[in-house]
Amino acid sequence: MSTFPSIFNDVIGPVMRGPSSSHCAAALRIGRLCRDLMGGRIRNVLVEFDPDGSLATTHKSQGSDMGLFGGLLGWEAYDERLPDSASFLEAAGIRIEIVIAPIGFDHPNTYKLTLDDGDTVHTLTAISTGGGMIEVLRIDGTEVSMAGDYHVTLVYTSAPLTGYVDRILQPEEIIVREGGIPFLEVRTRNAISDASFDELLALEGVTAVQRLAPVLPVLSSKDTAIPFLTCKEMLAWGEKPLWELAVDYECARGGISRGEVFEKMRDIVRIMRGSIRKGLEGTKYEDRLLGSQSVVFKERMDNRQLVEGDILNRIILYVSAIMEVKSSMGVIVAAPTAGSCGALPGAVMAVAEGLGLSEDKMVEAMLAAGLIGVFISAHATFAAEVGGCQAECGSGACMAAAAIVWLAGGSLAQSLSAASLALQNSLGMICDPIANRVEAPCLGKNVLAASNALSCANMALASYDHLIPLDEVIAAMDAVGHSIPNTLRCTNLGGLSITPTAKQLEEKLETRTFFKSC
Repeated sequence: MSTFPSIFNDVIGPVMRGPSSSHCAAALRIGRLCRDLMGGRIRNVLVEFDPDGSLATTHKSQGSDMGLFGGLLGWEAYDERLPDSASFLEAAGIRIEIVIAPIGFDHPNTYKLTLDDGDTVHTLTAISTGGGMIEVLRIDGTEVSMAGDYHVTLVYTSAPLTGYVDRILQPEEIIVREGGIPFLEVRTRNAISDASFDELLALEGVTAVQRLAPVLPVLSSKDTAIPFLTCKEMLAWGEKPLWELAVDYECARGGISRGEVFEKMRDIVRIMRGSIRKGLEGTKYEDRLLGSQSVVFKERMDNRQLVEGDILNRIILYVSAIMEVKSSMGVIVAAPTAGSCGALPGAVMAVAEGLGLSEDKMVEAMLAAGLIGVFISAHATFAAEVGGCQAECGSGACMAAAAIVWLAGGSLAQSLSAASLALQNSLGMICDPIANRVEAPCLGKNVLAASNALSCANMALASYDHLIPLDEVIAAMDAVGHSIPNTLRCTNLGGLSITPTAKQLEEKLETRTFFKSC
């Protein structure tokens, strides 16, 4: 799997519906790869979750089932039919069985699937690594490492055919996979043609060929040469505004032009602003803990019934609006995750509008934030199941602080100082969603993260000393995350999630849950 994060793959994205990117979007991507592995022909699916993992208790309420079913149907993560994906799966004649049993993998977000079409059987094991990112670990009992960032062709053969395959496809890479059922994993940046598919299938010794389409927006390349992967390396690369360094990085990482990078981020900014507008119109959804609260906040803010704090109150308003859209199955951008989707865009858009800045400035700020996220993704995690909420809301605060400094006219050094301060303030934050819904205390933690970002941006602009370089703070966050008990890392086994009232709310919601499961 590629070790180089992409701003658009790993940090700011995917565009999605659902309460959790590590559950909904990641599960959908795993389902899409399973569908391709079966050539689109699926009759039965056995899904296994380990009893010691997070999915054993959260797969239904946090949308893993919904996302997985949508992926098996070939949908996108923002498809409006996702809440009812179980019904569509049943209508398609696909039978699902979900079993909680030991599966021999210690990652808390492990999916083990066995699929058949009545004749052919395939197995796939994959993990969700945070923010919608995945890694496929095994296919048909054979160890692999796939992130969904290539067009992959699996050539099932025990014969030494790499020379023939290379001639037909001219791939980025051919990997001989053995251990279970042997096959060649052929990676290309473009989809192979039907003629090439037929030519491969006709080779002597080939028993089957399967094409797996990429599930990530930015593809990888074997020969990628990135300019830097830490703050220290970035500072040695050149003294530029943080957003320009982000463009340098993403151009090299994805093999795309500067203009394409900027316009990709503009599209994301417009989706984020649309989420804010949608939230402020008021949202409704059956399976949620909290109602539409941002509408009341706006009324009281406009009528000056709140404690004064123009930009801070705008931040609270925008964070709330985005989180409410997420909880009502509207379209949001995971930034860096769905559980923390309000903090970064809420803070950036509120500050930019409060300062009267243009959309281009918002795009630049989000690019700056994205590069900070690259450093976190490369050296720590965005997955609360692995590192607690410090990995989600803490990361969001860190990224937003750097972006706000740019919006305020600060320097590169001040942006990094603000990011360091914000992440320092977030270490040890647990993840304990009430009633297994990503709403509370998630909303408050998103507001806290955005407020933290604003405070740290101003501290950095006033030349406060952050003391510890950001690279070292990221390493500390990773170490702290591994020391947090698993009961406090995105399960319903600790913190607020096991209070008497939380358990009562959970029981109440279970009687009318909207996420249908088989």
